[in-house]
Amino acid sequence: MARFLIVEARFYAHLNDMLIEGARTALVAAGHSVEVLTVPGALEVPGAIAAAANYYDGFVALGVVIRGETYHFEIVAGESARGIMALTMDGIAVGNGILTTENEAQAIYRADPKQGNKGAVAAEAAMALLAIGERYA
Repeated sequence: MARFLIVEARFYAHLNDMLIEGARTALVAAGHSVEVLTVPGALEVPGAIAAAANYYDGFVALGVVIRGETYHFEIVAGESARGIMALTMDGIAVGNGILTTENEAQAIYRADPKQGNKGAVAAEAAMALLAIGERYA
């Protein structure tokens, strides 16, 4: 049993609830323990994971970034993904479930455990990276 931390950017609560449900279900079904940490937005997710890196075996990054009318979407989407990628390159098992969508309908489909279930997909990625890390430790 491994200890996983779900770090969620709580900007769209109704969407995050679905993402968390999917991720938690996948992790618990695999026999792991799960805690949830909430941060304000997607840009804060990598920093929170870095701060907790010595306390958990793996992480699931969750959140939703929906394109708006400004360039801010590109910054948030790109920089949060870059931060998460940097953590994985440092050997931290992180599944990236931060959705970047054009509209809320796309986000709902991807977040819903009965449809896209991207929370579970991110959890599965985190578990796979943890297993790879353990194999080559």
